[in-house]
Amino acid sequence: MNQNFARALFTTLAFASLLTGCGSNDAPEAPKATPVRVQNSSDGPAVPPIDTNGTVVTKHEMRLSFKVGGVVKRVHVQEGDVVKQGQRLAEIELTEISAQVEQARQLAEKAARDLKRGENLYADQVISLEQLQDLRTQSAMAEAQFKSARFNLGYSVITAPRDGVVLRKLVEERELVPAGAPVLVFGESGRGFVVRAALADREIVNVKLGDQGEIRMDAFPGQAMTGTIVEVASAAEERSGMFPIEVQFDSPPPRLVSGLVARLRLTPTSESPPLTYVPMAALVEGDGDTASVFVVDNGKAVRRDVRVAFITADSIALESGLRAGESVVTDGALFLENGEAVEVLGATGPQQAVNTPAPAGES
Repeated sequence: MNQNFARALFTTLAFASLLTGCGSNDAPEAPKATPVRVQNSSDGPAVPPIDTNGTVVTKHEMRLSFKVGGVVKRVHVQEGDVVKQGQRLAEIELTEISAQVEQARQLAEKAARDLKRGENLYADQVISLEQLQDLRTQSAMAEAQFKSARFNLGYSVITAPRDGVVLRKLVEERELVPAGAPVLVFGESGRGFVVRAALADREIVNVKLGDQGEIRMDAFPGQAMTGTIVEVASAAEERSGMFPIEVQFDSPPPRLVSGLVARLRLTPTSESPPLTYVPMAALVEGDGDTASVFVVDNGKAVRRDVRVAFITADSIALESGLRAGESVVTDGALFLENGEAVEVLGATGPQQAVNTPAPAGES
C-alpha cells in the first residue's frame, strides 16, 4: 500500500471517529407539538331550536261569500285594491232573490188578512179556537219566511267589513257560485302581519305564547326579523295532523305583502338549566349519547368523555362532561392522542366560540 494513501486513510477514519464521539453527547430532540385550533364552549338553551317554514299573511284574513247562490253580476274590485269599510265589493243577480222576497211578502200579507178575518169570525162564534190558533201559526210562519228572504237579500251584496285590502279574487263576473262559496279574500288593515306555520307534536309541546322567533325571507335577503308567538293551537288539523301557530312581526319591513314564504327559527323558553354547546368538529368519536372531545390543559390535549343532549344544525349540546368556557380542539382533533402536546393556533374567544342558537334577531 502506498505510504501517502495509508496516511490519508488513517486521517479520514480518525476524523470520522471524532465526529461520531461528539454527536453522541447531544440530547435527543423533543417531539414537536401538534398544531391545532380550538374554540371555547359556551352555554345555551336546554331545548333545541325549532326550524320550520311558514307563510306571511295579514293578522285578520277573511273569506267573503254570498249568503245565497246565484250568478255573479259584478265584482267591483281587483286584487291588491285598498278599500274602506262599507264599500261595495261584489254582487249577484237579484232577479231570482227579489222574486223570492216579493213572494214571501205577499204570503205574509195574505196570512195577516186571514188571521184578522179569523179573529172576527171567532168573535162571532163562527170558527173554533183551534181554527183561530191555526191561522195565527200560519201568519207567524209567513212573517218568518218574509224576514228570512229579506235577510238573504241583504247578503246578496258583499261589502267591506272594515278598512283593508283585497288579497285574492276567486271568481269572475257571470260565474255561477253556490251559497257560501268564497268570492274574495280580504285582509284587515292596521292589524299587522303574521307568519302562519305548523309544528309536529314533539315540537308543539315545547312552545308557548310569548316565545321569540327569528324570521327570514328570500324577499329580504340577509335580513333577520324578530317575531313573537301569538297563537298556539290546542288541537291538530285533521288532514295534516300538524298544530298551527302564528308568529307576529315585532317590526315588519316596509312593503310586506301576504303570501311570502318565511323561514322560522323558534327559541322555546325552558326552566331547565342551560347546556354546554360545542362545535360539530370538536367530537372525535361517539356512541349513542356518549362521545369524546379534547380539551387543552397546560399545552396538552386531554381526552374528555361527554354526554350529548341533542344536535342542532351546526353545534352539539352537552348534558355533562364539559363546562362552558373550556377550550375544545376543533381542527386536528381527529389526529390527537390523549396527553399529546399541542400548539394552539388562533384560539377563539368565548363571545365567538360556538354558534349556539342565538336569541331571536341576532345574526
